Parts: sequence; C-alpha cells; structure tokens
Amino acid sequence: MFGLFKKTSELEKLQKKYEKLMAEWHALSTTNRAKSDKKYAEAQKVIEQIEVLKK
Repeated sequence: MFGLFKKTSELEKLQKKYEKLMAEWHALSTTNRAKSDKKYAEAQKVIEQIEVLKK
C-alpha cells in the first residue's frame, strides 16, 4: 500500500528506459536494420549511465 507513493529512483527509471529500448530494438531488428541499430546504440548509452550510477 505504501509503495503507491514511493518515488522511483533514477536507476529504476533508466532500467525501465533500457527495457523499453531493447524491446523496440528487437521488434525493429526484423524489419528495419538502420533504425534497429540506432535503438541499440541508445540502449548502450543508457546501460552506460546505469553502470555509472551503480558505482
């Protein structure tokens, strides 16, 4: 019940963004390789930010 009012941390936000980008990357990988590569590059930038926050 008290979890409803809990603020999401920056790390959680980045993890959700990473999951979303990877899902989009996977969907695009079968239809549009160029857009797929761009999504993957974005996801890699997000994962780098996650690694920085974990340290």
